[in-house]
Amino acid sequence: MSAASSRPAPARPLVVSSDEELLDDLLRLLAAAGTEPELATGGPSLRRAHRAAPLVLVGADALAGGVLRALPRRPGVVVVSGREFPADQWAAAVEVGAERVAQLPEDEAWLLSRAAAAVRGQVERGRLVAVGGGCGGAGASTVAAAVALAAGPGTVLVDADPWGAGLDLLLGAEHVDGLRWPELAGLRGRVAGDALVSALPEIADVHVVAASRETPFAVPEEALTAVVDAARAIGRPVIVDLPRPGPAGNCPPAVLADADLAVLVVPARLRAATAARLLVDGPGAPWAAAHLVVRAVPGGLSSDEVADVVGRPVLAELPYDRSAVPRGERGEPPAVSPRSPLGTVARRILSAAGQEAARR
Repeated sequence: MSAASSRPAPARPLVVSSDEELLDDLLRLLAAAGTEPELATGGPSLRRAHRAAPLVLVGADALAGGVLRALPRRPGVVVVSGREFPADQWAAAVEVGAERVAQLPEDEAWLLSRAAAAVRGQVERGRLVAVGGGCGGAGASTVAAAVALAAGPGTVLVDADPWGAGLDLLLGAEHVDGLRWPELAGLRGRVAGDALVSALPEIADVHVVAASRETPFAVPEEALTAVVDAARAIGRPVIVDLPRPGPAGNCPPAVLADADLAVLVVPARLRAATAARLLVDGPGAPWAAAHLVVRAVPGGLSSDEVADVVGRPVLAELPYDRSAVPRGERGEPPAVSPRSPLGTVARRILSAAGQEAARR
């Protein structure tokens, strides 16, 4: 089961009203906010929903009874009226703990914003895994793609390496329509996650933010942060393939600092391990908290020897797979079945990311 599918469904806003006209207005507003409410006017269903709902909208008609006054006070209660609110009902609104009385249609914009904020607050933030190579040609892009495929439908795979020929090519999605970095480089600040994800190329249920082979350029850190935050805000797992620091590109510190798990892919060779040590060693090193995936090579070092050289723990060892290169050349996505080498490593990375996220 994927991380996305195992999450419980978020609680729905509660609407307490028997006014059909008001109910129609509230259903329309909540649909615009991306949700639908739970309706209750009494009994155990009201008590349960009143306790769990992210927002409680009480129709002015429901203030007359004593059912709501018998419930414990809680934040996030708004009284809604479809006409001018009578002065003699203000005391009842205060008694049920209302934070505001909203009058429609005058307060429609405020109520829509309040409902949208409540719904967003219920979405579990998507996990973030940052993957990089300890040296050039380490296979980090292949590992990042495998983790995204193993994470399940709806995952967002972000290609932050402008000189890596594009992750869409690795997945066989180079001809799939959708926005790529040239169209997204100007993004800043808060971005609508649903709109962004729906505009990206999609293959094998993974949405890809790919580099451009025609006009490669360093991805602005502000744009990368905006894309990652937008996808995570709507609960999507995000896997970022980061470039190795050097003259051609930098590893954005904001993404690494915010990642639930940072993974360095290191071939089991002495020079590769020594190069990786430069990334994790010293004050302010960008990959100081990284875990290692050691890619086995014939006649190379053992995983323990790589760990000793780099000075970081080994999360998984990727056995030599002679089929990986031919698959990539044919534009076939990495094989991530439970028994495949990449599938085993990808699931171990996702499990470790979940454990790290739980500790935060």
